[in-house]
Amino acid sequence: MFYVYPVAQASNRILKRDKHSAPAILALICLLKKYARNKLIEKVGVDMQAIKLTDALIEERKNSITVKGSVEAKQKQSLTCDAESVAGCVSQRACVYCGARVVLNPVTDAIHLVHGPIGCSSYTWDIRGSLSSAADLYRNSFCTDLKEHDIIFGGEKKLAFAIDELVRKYDSRLVFVYSTCVVGVIGDDLEAVCKAAAEKHNIEVIPVQSSGFIGNKSAGYRAACDSLLRLIEPNSGDVKDIVKIPDSINYLGDFNLAGEVWIIKSYLEQIGVKVNVAFTGDSHCDALKKAPAAALNIVQCAGSMRYLAQKMEEIYDIPCLNISFIGLQDTADSLRKIADWFSNEAMLKRAEKLIEKKTAEVKPLLRNYRKKLEGKKAAIFVGGGFKAVSLIKQFKEIGIDVVMVGTQTGSQEEYETINDLADEGTVILDDANPSELEKFMTEKGADLLVGGVKERPLAYKLGMAFIDHNHDRKHPLSGFVGAVNFAKEVYSTVCSPVWKYAKD
Repeated sequence: MFYVYPVAQASNRILKRDKHSAPAILALICLLKKYARNKLIEKVGVDMQAIKLTDALIEERKNSITVKGSVEAKQKQSLTCDAESVAGCVSQRACVYCGARVVLNPVTDAIHLVHGPIGCSSYTWDIRGSLSSAADLYRNSFCTDLKEHDIIFGGEKKLAFAIDELVRKYDSRLVFVYSTCVVGVIGDDLEAVCKAAAEKHNIEVIPVQSSGFIGNKSAGYRAACDSLLRLIEPNSGDVKDIVKIPDSINYLGDFNLAGEVWIIKSYLEQIGVKVNVAFTGDSHCDALKKAPAAALNIVQCAGSMRYLAQKMEEIYDIPCLNISFIGLQDTADSLRKIADWFSNEAMLKRAEKLIEKKTAEVKPLLRNYRKKLEGKKAAIFVGGGFKAVSLIKQFKEIGIDVVMVGTQTGSQEEYETINDLADEGTVILDDANPSELEKFMTEKGADLLVGGVKERPLAYKLGMAFIDHNHDRKHPLSGFVGAVNFAKEVYSTVCSPVWKYAKD
């Protein structure tokens, strides 16, 4: 590498002056980029930034990318989505097992046992940072740690031994056993092992069929939902005998990051709605078994919980509503929607009173941030489509223009909503890769990227502000309080003086 030594010399000089300074680190990154680019132009006579965006796209990806209002967009019937990732495109989607673990891990009193190599268990430890009001067993990530010998001769005995040991030590009444890629290849019979363990210990031992080669993260969501249904169904008895709880809901698709379930539960209780169980934030075995008694399912993260809601409507005749508690507008609309569904005039009045009170508290704060943020540009790349839709509205509330919107698992319906909300010229893309994200954000002049843990390094390498809306955060971004927290974080990040050191 012809440019490493001189850049290393420069970096040493910077870090000697200020070892612990973020500006120094960012300046170093940008110096590296600039030097490498200049040397590349010298060597091969090509300015990589001068290459057109369309030249860099993988041919098979073109139907998954559109620009609102463009000629190409008008010619396309619809954006290609909810499909397998193109080979070699470096998708940002996670694996099947990861999707299942995201959904099930917040079940607080369960033993979560990963049947596979130790890396799978380590990668997903405390994956969402979900909070608990009681048990904390879920914070442990157990693994059978399959080695070469187990892969050659099978790991069923090792799995059975691990279940026995964990049940004796932790006295839990629920065990989730996750399949991984290697288990799908060698063909261990999880069903048989789990059935034998359940009979032996008289507890729930549920296999999660999350082998990586059966699909992507969306398949993992479905595998997790199937496992939850297995937990619920044996205890439901005759569906006709289930007594419904009046004015009650199951809250699907919230994993209690930074206590967000508790915030939304508080709002609902104030308007007279009883939260029967949340799937799966701060949930536990006994609560989940009571899910069929709810009068209504409300679904926040449709990507992970739509399938469960559909199956519960089919089996238990529980209707569902799609809602979102992200942002001021969507939080207010969702509370009204729920109250309206119950056709309860008193509930509707309480909802309006709560909305009026909370809006009066937060609007002055949002106006203050809007004055400082107006005209900034944001890019969005998140997991689910519902979150992207809410974020577009939320950015409009604080005066920020959204120039790029993408998701990993968005549906056709969600992309149609995104297209309706987006401004002319906005890039809309599904299942993007880092190269595409970099090029579109650079071309559109984005000041901020909202994404997940995998997009963070890309943003920082570009000298761009970043907000993690998916995992790595300790403050709530849902509800009225979340709207203020989000605006505050956007302001603190975008308006930080550090970025002047990070620009070329």
